[in-house]
Amino acid sequence: METSTKLLFVEDDKRISDATTNGLQKHGFVVEPAYDGFVGARLATTYSYDLIILDINLPLMNGFEVCKAIRQHGVATPILMLTALGEIDDRVKGLDFGADDYLVKPFDFRELVARIHALLRRTNATHEQASEILREANLEMNLVNKTVRRDNQLIDLTAREFELLEFLLRNKGRVLSKMDIIEHVWELNFDTNTNVIEVFINYLRKKIDRNFEPKLIHTKTGLGYYLKAD
Repeated sequence: METSTKLLFVEDDKRISDATTNGLQKHGFVVEPAYDGFVGARLATTYSYDLIILDINLPLMNGFEVCKAIRQHGVATPILMLTALGEIDDRVKGLDFGADDYLVKPFDFRELVARIHALLRRTNATHEQASEILREANLEMNLVNKTVRRDNQLIDLTAREFELLEFLLRNKGRVLSKMDIIEHVWELNFDTNTNVIEVFINYLRKKIDRNFEPKLIHTKTGLGYYLKAD
């Protein structure tokens, strides 16, 4: 496991936290500990982690509340609940609040590591699949079969229009200058004095914006273009 894999470990028992953290670090993980639910929720919703290990019996906020807060904040990081509460109702409750897996204390450390690896593999596979689809509002671009749909209606694009739209989608919300577009969609020696960028932006607007809401392609006067559901 690469050392760039970062885990948040929310556990109030410092003895368990220290021992587990030490073991995980020996397996190449970077581990950040938190000793109460409030700090755990703040860290999970402020910083980026590859996986969160979450106890349930925590001070200030219990694990269920932390899990719920994380998901309500829009954070999709996989959560492994690690707790002494082994009743089926507790497991179901944890999963209902958004946990991805559940391990009951006392646990075998090898099983913890195996479950972490399994969750990370599942997450990576999901990300790889999701990366084949680019979306903004009701616009969807499938990079595998080279199709574009708006409000579930198939949009016919030329190869160059498709490349331009893909570049805009991959940089959602970012203002792209004519030079940005030229360098990534056209050749580097492209004649910057022509209005071909404006022409192709207009083509895209007619095809994906004119008959749909919300409008997605916008102009930042004097700076360039950006795609975003405003």
